[in-house]
Amino acid sequence: MPVAPARKCAYDILRRLESGRGFAMDWLQGPMVSALKEADRRLATELVMGVLRWRGELDFQIGRFCGRSLEGFDPEVLTVLRLGAYQIQFLERVPKRAVVDDAVELAKAARKRSAAGLVNAVLRKFEPRQERVLGRDFERLSADERESVRRAFPVWLLKRWEGSTAIAREPSLVGALRVAYASLATPRTTLRVVHADDDLQEVSQELETEGVATSPCPYARARGLRVESGQLLNTRTYREGRVVIQDEASQLVAELVAPERGQRVLDLCAAPGMKAGQIAQSLAAGTLVACDRSAARLRTMERLLPRWVPAAVRLSVVQVDATSALPFEAKFDRILLDAPCSGTGTLARNPEIKWRLRPEDITRLAKMQVLMLRNALQALAGDGRLVYATCSLEPEENEMVVEKVLSEEPAFRVLTAHELALEFPLLTPLFDARGYFRTRPDQHAMDGFTAVVIVRRANI
Repeated sequence: MPVAPARKCAYDILRRLESGRGFAMDWLQGPMVSALKEADRRLATELVMGVLRWRGELDFQIGRFCGRSLEGFDPEVLTVLRLGAYQIQFLERVPKRAVVDDAVELAKAARKRSAAGLVNAVLRKFEPRQERVLGRDFERLSADERESVRRAFPVWLLKRWEGSTAIAREPSLVGALRVAYASLATPRTTLRVVHADDDLQEVSQELETEGVATSPCPYARARGLRVESGQLLNTRTYREGRVVIQDEASQLVAELVAPERGQRVLDLCAAPGMKAGQIAQSLAAGTLVACDRSAARLRTMERLLPRWVPAAVRLSVVQVDATSALPFEAKFDRILLDAPCSGTGTLARNPEIKWRLRPEDITRLAKMQVLMLRNALQALAGDGRLVYATCSLEPEENEMVVEKVLSEEPAFRVLTAHELALEFPLLTPLFDARGYFRTRPDQHAMDGFTAVVIVRRANI
């Protein structure tokens, strides 16, 4: 009996991810998935992302029904069990019998025929959850449901969040669990209207005629739309590149750069190019230098970025490792350093990160970020501004990096919350007392970003 294509595809992707090969979104956008029928593509995506989001809870339940540790399990068998357990417990429209039968066949196809009986016996003990865990206010979750959320995250990460004032004003397990709960939900799709001469309301109406309902973003009001319903990828508006998928927080970070017509702008870690394209549209005319240290990512950006860049903007795509001294003689009026980071603000979008990340990675990344910020400041023109940003919630990668570098560079300072509020009044709720821009998945229904705007001090 053949295995359903979506389940076989999800299994293959999860096995690749568990062996450290690539990232979920890359595989889900690749030829393996695009070859499936549309309904199967959606199911394969749901299975991969769902298993990654809930893996810790699934493993707990599998271990409980097996009555023993999972350490001795073949990885192929464990992947089959996770897929089956997720479908039974979290997907309402999938019959349990079909899930169990497919899981048994999947184990056989993975050359683990001897484990077919175990797979059958364990999955038959699972029952659908009586109520969906997600989609409700956190305060309404029962104690058991909060435990499920807790088990869906590595212990060390929740402990870190529990003690962090960046997560809650009063550090606590409840504050950490709120962020964790928001990071388990499927993130809403947010669009940016690409071209400056396209009216936001008109684009929204065009999408509606194609079956996609949207609403204006609460903060990125100039160009941002939230998808409320419909299949975006089927629309002509999307296929023609008039809108791109870009999280609202990402759009807001690019807004902070605030380029002026004719300026020289440097985007130091630009790939895949979403923020660079947005900056180019705001710039309208001038020079944009988009960099990345990865040759593969640069090739992708070279293919995508030109379609978003106005004709009057001179674009250069350059391979640069920002941890080393920058190769530019000229100074830049605007610099964006969206630094490589742990990504803990994007776990809803990239759930595999929480299973790959280790505590020591945050320390390693912070050292790189310090080097990058030091080098970037040396390329800033006298009256320029630099935006340092990460999609991390961790203080070591944000304020601790900025404070360390600025303590060594007294000629620079951070724009205050008051200064930023005057320039970006709609974003005022997102600036903290020290002038840091912060978004949180549990508070703002968008990715968690931290950013700061740095300028030279007057008379120095």
